[in-house]
Amino acid sequence: MRTIDELDVAGRRVLVRTDLNVPLDRSGGTARITDDGRVRASLPTIRELTDRGARVIVCSHLGRPQGAPDPAYSLAPVAERLAELLGRPVAFASDVAGDSSVAVAGGLADGEVGLLENLRFEPGETSKDGTERAEFADRLAALAEFYVGDAFGAVHRAHASVADVPRRLPHAAGRLVIAELAVLRRLTASPARPYVVVLGGSKVSDKLGVIRALLPTVDALLVGGGMCFTFLAAQGHGVGGSLLQAEMVETCKGLLADAGGRIVLPTDIVVAADVAPDAPTTVVAAAAIPDGRKGLDIGPESVALFAARLAGAKTVFWNGPMGVFEMAPFAAGTLGVAEAVAAIGDGSADALSVVGGGDSAAAVRTLGVDEARFGHISTGGGASLEFLEGKTLPGLAALDA
Repeated sequence: MRTIDELDVAGRRVLVRTDLNVPLDRSGGTARITDDGRVRASLPTIRELTDRGARVIVCSHLGRPQGAPDPAYSLAPVAERLAELLGRPVAFASDVAGDSSVAVAGGLADGEVGLLENLRFEPGETSKDGTERAEFADRLAALAEFYVGDAFGAVHRAHASVADVPRRLPHAAGRLVIAELAVLRRLTASPARPYVVVLGGSKVSDKLGVIRALLPTVDALLVGGGMCFTFLAAQGHGVGGSLLQAEMVETCKGLLADAGGRIVLPTDIVVAADVAPDAPTTVVAAAAIPDGRKGLDIGPESVALFAARLAGAKTVFWNGPMGVFEMAPFAAGTLGVAEAVAAIGDGSADALSVVGGGDSAAAVRTLGVDEARFGHISTGGGASLEFLEGKTLPGLAALDA
């Protein structure tokens, strides 16, 4: 895969597809970025290109607007934060590939940066209509002379800016994409053992592909979050009012039978009547969740069990929280697992701990665990999982063409 080292960018317009899909808090009347991790992750590529004299046109999506401009999903606050972090002005286009974008792109001098408005304000970005998508890709590609793909969190999407524009321009992968691939390849090509994977999140169906792909290769697969209740049901336990995918129970029975004891489930659960920040909680055995109570976190015994299985591991991949970590009564399980995963790097210089993006990365930052203690925090949860499943990712295929 070509890298930006192979592009002669001085004085040239370079369209850089980044992933600036950051969480915003709009409660105070103005949008405030609550986690700028993805903005920071975009900086190395942007800085290197500007230092080499490129005229950098940054583009990204934010949220899921319905193919039309929506102020709630504007990238304007991101433009301000990007300028602060870069220490230089960022010209902001009020559209995606229209008159304002043409003016911003054409007005950049060497080493300057512009940011286009939210790509998903254009229906062609995500359209399944090939003609509509191609028309938008043509307009977007016309803004630049080179394309750099650096939005690892979007490479699993067959969207115009990810999969179509690089086929219209000389292209290369940015530093973030190259770094992400280097780490994920270590997880798939003879990982150092013991190799332990921790999976959480809501639904078994969302992780089924990666479970099937990883199960033959891991030494232990630790399952928490909402998805653990379908596995507990597969063992014959009642789960009260906990999240349950009844249609996946038989599938989970098969996975447990095939795993030979390598799937490790929680032994105790934090339960409450409701999901609320002030909900009274109790800890019960995983096999004895009362009717009318919802399992909302793994319990302290389970945290100790998971930490013991993680201790001494040489390779760890973690994707998905252990509970509703955004609320204090249900955060201890995710924090405990985060600390146990972080400890892998503390204890061994040759061990690799990878946080697989998405809610797991958000939890690390929200719960105050030092990011430097992890070997790698991915910017793409879905992309990481699909890569580990062995799927062809449209954005990577386009960059490799």
